[in-house]
Amino acid sequence: MHALTAAAAWIWVPIVLWAALAQTARNAAQRSLVAQAGTLGATLSRFLYGIPFAAAWVLLLHVLPATAAPLPAFSAGYFGWLLLGALGQLAATAFLLAAMKQRNFVVGVAYSKTDALQVALFGSLFLREMPGAVTLAAIALATTGVVMLSLPAKGARLDGRAWTSGAAWYGLGSGAGFALSAVGYRGAALQLPDSSPWLAGAWGVLLAQTIQTLLLGGWLAWRSRAALAATVTAWRVSAIAGAAGALASIGWFTAFALTTAANVRTLGMVEVVFSYLVSRRFLREKLSFMEQAGLLLVVAGLLVLGLQL
Repeated sequence: MHALTAAAAWIWVPIVLWAALAQTARNAAQRSLVAQAGTLGATLSRFLYGIPFAAAWVLLLHVLPATAAPLPAFSAGYFGWLLLGALGQLAATAFLLAAMKQRNFVVGVAYSKTDALQVALFGSLFLREMPGAVTLAAIALATTGVVMLSLPAKGARLDGRAWTSGAAWYGLGSGAGFALSAVGYRGAALQLPDSSPWLAGAWGVLLAQTIQTLLLGGWLAWRSRAALAATVTAWRVSAIAGAAGALASIGWFTAFALTTAANVRTLGMVEVVFSYLVSRRFLREKLSFMEQAGLLLVVAGLLVLGLQL
């Protein structure tokens, strides 16, 4: 195994926190792109414009004396896991868009936040990485908090049938897509036991974003050339979103090479806290009781996760 195995017990924590902060910045930049290029166009910008930054990181790692190493020993298994991750991420976006077009879209969005629970399930089934009791408790607390934050202030008045509606199924599908994405990227990293987590993460980002750019770019070239053109017109904002997205993805992929997908996705829910507090800070709005309770549950879940470190 690589020389940093001993540090893997803790070093993934600051890496995930960094990734969550970078993703918060990426979301802010990407949000302004949606009005110009649509959701899929903005998503493509994140992948397409992130490739040069990911490539630069790969090159830097290969030339720095501290991290220089031969090319990883890629295998069919590696590309199989990586493809699962890339396709899962794209499918999750598609399902989430479908959920948001439904009448009870808020339920779909809430269900999409169950990805950490589904990561624990899929990680156990496909990678034989069963989370411990403490991790499961942390996942349950944080997921409940995130779902509460996803509901409107009067969410309790939603019709009971909304929780089994089409939006709900799309939301669950989105959560499953994100979960399979995390498991796929973790599985790909495990296929490179002789590479450092830095190189495994860097190559994973570069190859996954290239695959996603080709697939999503091809889809937009076929179905929505206007959105494709908009990603070129808005290149300045796209470049910012791509850079922030690449920085975030490098953090996520490196963390997947260091610890289980369940650990990464659970701690990664701190992004919700970052995003929520930033938006509230700019809007200067008071938190409702539901929002306060949701944030407290997320923080409690993250603290519980910290007990096992």
